[in-house]
Amino acid sequence: MNEGSDKATIVVFSGELDRALAAFNIATTAASMGMEVTMFFTFWGLNVITKERVEAGEKNALQKMMGLMNRGGARRLKLSRLNMLGGGKAAMKMLMREYRMPSLEEMIPMAKELGVRFLACTTSMALMGLGESDFISEVDDFVGAATYVEKAAGSKINLFI
Repeated sequence: MNEGSDKATIVVFSGELDRALAAFNIATTAASMGMEVTMFFTFWGLNVITKERVEAGEKNALQKMMGLMNRGGARRLKLSRLNMLGGGKAAMKMLMREYRMPSLEEMIPMAKELGVRFLACTTSMALMGLGESDFISEVDDFVGAATYVEKAAGSKINLFI
């Protein structure tokens, strides 16, 4: 195998349910095929891996406002299209259960069990007033973009979702 052919990196930029599901579907599939998978969560993608109740902490006024408008937690994510005040999301979740597709809340620990590494972007964290304690336990590390670029440079698959 060529160097990097057994590695995949995924930037999770979106905090929307359907896009997060796609990212985790690809990540768990690649990991189950024996690939080393790294997911780098940045900007709105941090919502996927933040706890539902984020501590107030020391935040400036803009960070507090951002936190009020941008509440995290995988369970709270909306659809990118046809959300219809939550009706579209409810319909999608019903269809997922009917077709025995795991929910995002189930895919996160599943990915972890398969060895997928979760990295949170420290620059985005600072902008949004988030600290390490605001994240779920599955997060492996808190890093800058240089770490992502290093991982991506050695990967055969690089995705931006």
